[in-house]
Amino acid sequence: MSKGAWPVVSGCPVAERIIDLRSDTVTRPSPGMRRVMAEAEVGDDVLGDDPTVKALERRMAGLLGKEAALFVPSGTMSNALACVCQTSPGDEIILDRNCHIFNYEAAAASAIGGVQLFPLDGYGGLLPIDQLPSVVRPVNVHHPRTAMITAENTHNRAGGRIYPFDELEAISSFARERNLRFHIDGARLANASAATGITLDRYGALADSFTFCFSKGLGAPVGSIFISDEETVTKARFWRKRLGGGMRQAGILAAACMYALDHNLERLTEDHERADRLGRVVGSNRRLDLGFPVETNIVILEAADGLLDIERFRLDLEAEGILTLTFGGRFMRLVAHLDISDGDIDRFEQVLSRIL
Repeated sequence: MSKGAWPVVSGCPVAERIIDLRSDTVTRPSPGMRRVMAEAEVGDDVLGDDPTVKALERRMAGLLGKEAALFVPSGTMSNALACVCQTSPGDEIILDRNCHIFNYEAAAASAIGGVQLFPLDGYGGLLPIDQLPSVVRPVNVHHPRTAMITAENTHNRAGGRIYPFDELEAISSFARERNLRFHIDGARLANASAATGITLDRYGALADSFTFCFSKGLGAPVGSIFISDEETVTKARFWRKRLGGGMRQAGILAAACMYALDHNLERLTEDHERADRLGRVVGSNRRLDLGFPVETNIVILEAADGLLDIERFRLDLEAEGILTLTFGGRFMRLVAHLDISDGDIDRFEQVLSRIL
């Protein structure tokens, strides 16, 4: 579907322009990004010959203060590599029950790595730090070995919540004291950095490994990266190949990611401002509540009175040319991104007041 086009609903097109609030993954490459993709210097990345991929990997390792990085097709693969390459089959990983790894990655850590996941019930995507000492398994023939802790920053299901830096520091210190690996799913770490002013290398000092995505708020069409120490990344390169993630002339994609780093990091605050406005629009409607405070580019809403059929509401918005996502039977997600304008927020506000 071309940008600005709208699918046929009930036999007829219903809007001149689609407003796609489902995710920040729906963005299209800009003309400038397409240009650098077309002109990218490439080689065979599986053979280690793609100069653009290698440059991207060096750049990202440097930005987070790590030894090495590995370009991969998706954040899901990056998180799977983190789990597989820092554990052994039968080990256990501690994580938040609402995190992406536990909910949206097809149980990759368990299916591929034979790893057991131990979910904790925190609030708003945060691990209950006070529970960590009691859930790390003692050495005992009856128990799996606790091998790793993961955290998600920003947190998708918690409305793009920024993980407080002091709590990440506390988890980092705990993990090091217990000789556990610490992985941060930083698919939207760029949003956290843009919102807080905390540099990527300061975040990088906290954990053993990171996932970082280019195909969300940064606007690249494809690509994430796994960042860690040299030994772990070497293991990850083997597992990427084993899982079919080896790409050949991937410099075309890496060039888009480099362009995104050059042009789209600083503008993330514009998405945050538009999401804040979306949140205020939602909050002003008596039939809706915000599920979480709006901190970055994601807005989670739910029915205020419990009577609104959230799926029916989604379909009503769709009929007006506005796409959203629902989950959990009661929540809706709206995501601001570089293809959403102030005029789109105006139209959302008008449509919302009309259909509710």
